[in-house]
Amino acid sequence: MGVLDLFRLEGKTALVTGCRRGIGRAMAEALAEAGADIAGVSATLEPDCEVGKAVRFAGRKFHGYSCDFSDRKALYGLIEKVRAAHPVVDILVNNAGSILRKPAAEHPDDYWDKIIEINLNAQFVLSREIGKGMLERGSGKIIFTASLLTFQGGITVPGYAASKGGVGSLVKALSNEWAARGVQVNAIAPGYIATDVTEALRNDPVRNTAILGRIPAGRWGSPEDFQGAVVFLASRASDYITGEILTVDGGWMGR
Repeated sequence: MGVLDLFRLEGKTALVTGCRRGIGRAMAEALAEAGADIAGVSATLEPDCEVGKAVRFAGRKFHGYSCDFSDRKALYGLIEKVRAAHPVVDILVNNAGSILRKPAAEHPDDYWDKIIEINLNAQFVLSREIGKGMLERGSGKIIFTASLLTFQGGITVPGYAASKGGVGSLVKALSNEWAARGVQVNAIAPGYIATDVTEALRNDPVRNTAILGRIPAGRWGSPEDFQGAVVFLASRASDYITGEILTVDGGWMGR
């Protein structure tokens, strides 16, 4: 076996949440190019969605699902559908997430509750339920999308920061229990990436200049910057890596 064969994903099925656009779409397309079939989930997902077209163009199967991750009943409904259609899920990418901005002293309960439910509670439930099958088979890969705010507090996003801090701890908690049973659990922490989530920051001349001034790479990241990282963590090439948070940030955390 050559070293590049370690990265091949033929015969695998990946469940990718938040796949319709941005980082999630780029990751789903990369996993498909590496050989995996994709079960893609987003809050809204049209039958002729672009990510589905890209996956099929790569010669892989795509099944799309819509789910509101703030609705626990809807989440369990999704899990049942996925189990029925995909008895074996080899790779779970917990990428779905949301953000609501308001200063902490004015941050309302509904903002906090919604973000914690989508970004943390739903991630745990999905990992627990899909993880059960992985544990039974003795193999599996779970990859969370963390954040720089897994390590830092941010400004005007207390719910988001708390949820992503929780994701970092959840990665380690699951890894501690599941590593010896053949399931690796890791996360990718994006830096400042040019997506819808960061549009307000990029449109703010002061914040945009300050952010770019601290990134050693000198640019905002792109969703495509995550394709190599997700294939690595989903493949046999990372079988002895677990409980880790891989920052893809242009050097921000080293500054």
